[in-house]
Amino acid sequence: MPRYSTESIHTVALVGHGGAGKTTLAEALLLKTGVIAAAGSVERGTTVADHDPLEKQYGHSLNSAVVNFPYKGIHIHLLDTPGMPDFAGQSIAALAAVELAVIVINAQNGIELNTTRMMRAAAKRNLDRMILINKIDADNVDLEGLLARIQDVFGKECLPINLPAHGRKDVVDCFFNPDGDSDFSSVKAAHSALIDQVVEVDEDLMATYLEQGEELKPEQLHGPLEKALREGHLIPVCFMSVKTGAGVEQFLDILAKIAPNATEGNPPPFVKSDTTEGEEFHAEADPKKHVLAHVFKVIMDPYVGKVAVFRVHQGTITRDSQLYIGEGKKAFKTGHIFQLQGKEYVEVDSLVPGDIGAVTKIEEIEFNAVLHDSHDEDHIRLRSLDFPTPMHSIAVETKKKGDEQRLFEVLHKLEVEDPCFWIERHPTTHETVMRGLGDLHMRTKLEKMGQQYKMDVATKPPKIPYRETVTKRAEGHCRHKKQTGGAGQFGEVFLKIEPLPRGSGFQFASEVKGGVIPTVFIPAVEKGVKQALDGGVVAGYPVEDIKVIVYDGKSHDVDSKEIAFVTAGRKAVIDAILKASPIMLEPIVNIEITAPDRFVGDLTADLSSKRGHITGTDSTGGDLMAVAGQVPLSEVTEYQSRIRSMTGGQGSYQIEFSHYAPVPPQTQQQLASQFKLAREED
Repeated sequence: MPRYSTESIHTVALVGHGGAGKTTLAEALLLKTGVIAAAGSVERGTTVADHDPLEKQYGHSLNSAVVNFPYKGIHIHLLDTPGMPDFAGQSIAALAAVELAVIVINAQNGIELNTTRMMRAAAKRNLDRMILINKIDADNVDLEGLLARIQDVFGKECLPINLPAHGRKDVVDCFFNPDGDSDFSSVKAAHSALIDQVVEVDEDLMATYLEQGEELKPEQLHGPLEKALREGHLIPVCFMSVKTGAGVEQFLDILAKIAPNATEGNPPPFVKSDTTEGEEFHAEADPKKHVLAHVFKVIMDPYVGKVAVFRVHQGTITRDSQLYIGEGKKAFKTGHIFQLQGKEYVEVDSLVPGDIGAVTKIEEIEFNAVLHDSHDEDHIRLRSLDFPTPMHSIAVETKKKGDEQRLFEVLHKLEVEDPCFWIERHPTTHETVMRGLGDLHMRTKLEKMGQQYKMDVATKPPKIPYRETVTKRAEGHCRHKKQTGGAGQFGEVFLKIEPLPRGSGFQFASEVKGGVIPTVFIPAVEKGVKQALDGGVVAGYPVEDIKVIVYDGKSHDVDSKEIAFVTAGRKAVIDAILKASPIMLEPIVNIEITAPDRFVGDLTADLSSKRGHITGTDSTGGDLMAVAGQVPLSEVTEYQSRIRSMTGGQGSYQIEFSHYAPVPPQTQQQLASQFKLAREED
């Protein structure tokens, strides 16, 4: 494989909503540049990028894929990313590896949920952005109207860099070409608008342009163009039909002539600190400096093992490089370094700034790790991307006894591959819970567990982590006496309880005087109290925000022992809680729903019907609105499908824990009845 200098490497991510044609576009670019002899098909499961068995089964991307190809003296690393909202973690992670984000839009569907999400995410990362309108050959599409809509939603800086021509069978350049025919608008007007927008970032060039009134040469425009792209002052819009080939070669020319190389984009925000906050600095795309690389993707390959995919930002990595992982003090030797071509690993001798490469079988490397070759750089991190919080939860358990440890290992492998897939083990409900971004996200994880890892699991909705507490003071007593023929058990405990402010947890105190309960047995009383609180009294959920004070009791010189006071403490506190008007608490979450403004009325009404209340609404750009509120967690456990149904797939939401609040009396009664029934059955 020929090697390229940093100045000739361009890194590009194809992002956008599902069905826009990103994977088919990647296939067309590989074909056009001679990397593959024939184009594969998404429908047939034969593309280079969608190589996972589940991707072939579902017919769309589930993971980001890396391909690369040469074109007219440059080398392009291209990341094809999923478009379904359930797999947004893979798409957002890819932004850390590129200079240019190309947001692909389906001309038939226009601006969709992930269109807006990825435009925002790329802007927040200070990436150069470009919009590509695909499927211009489709029936009944209004391309002029769509362009106007894009400018209305994303800003007037979204200007066409080419336009459809000859009945959408071709496209005509508007940047280097000052005139020509197009299907709508005017090439001349589009050209002038582009030049005017570019020269605005360079006062000297603008003065020259206005004074001379002459056409500027391409070499005069290169620097200002790169600056305009970096500052978001220009977001080029180009048109294409991958199906007919219209605009494919022109898009390659745009990538070669206009897309930034590794030295021209906004540098990634590295931080010198023990946390993600601290002194920010920028890597230099210099192959002679020490190495800085960032791991933006981890693959658990069933044949190769763990694969860490990274972007080189500074320095040169060779087969003999000794690299450190983040704060690690022990270096590893790279040994073999690869570039990815879909599922193929192509070994190379070196990687320079701008390159995307991979190493295998280094178990210590995790997602978001920084690789470096200097002891002085062990506190460097890359400022984190903003990932959506996984809200869709499923509790899983093995169907086969003895597989619990293996289940944990399989879940961990899935977790390291996906920043939006979390595994939690709840200490109170004793459930293993998978959390992701939606039904499809969870379904594909479960299928992968079965197909790749042969792990068969049972699933159910996770339990809501209710809590119990008391509302007034009360006293409790238990005299535990057990005689078994030999040494018996004796312990008597008097205690009192009082409620604490919400969020205080549990406090224990002893006011025992005169040694009526020997000091050695006070920890046993506390142990019994904790057992009762952990196991719940009303409905089997942990009791919190309570203070327990032991103030009296009795002991026996022979029969008193630890187990007796554990039992007495447990039963005494249960006695007190039942007298203290106990109540159930439920988790309340802050919720923010993002959707087109026409759905706001329905969404607010629906949230109110779920015992929620609205705290505010705000515009997030274009016609998108954010609805903020608070709602009980139990009301939104299956909210993902509800949101999608109400908004036609154009809405999303995120939640975070806020506080605990009393449940309605009928809910408490129902939970208590279920607990009583289960206890009787036991």
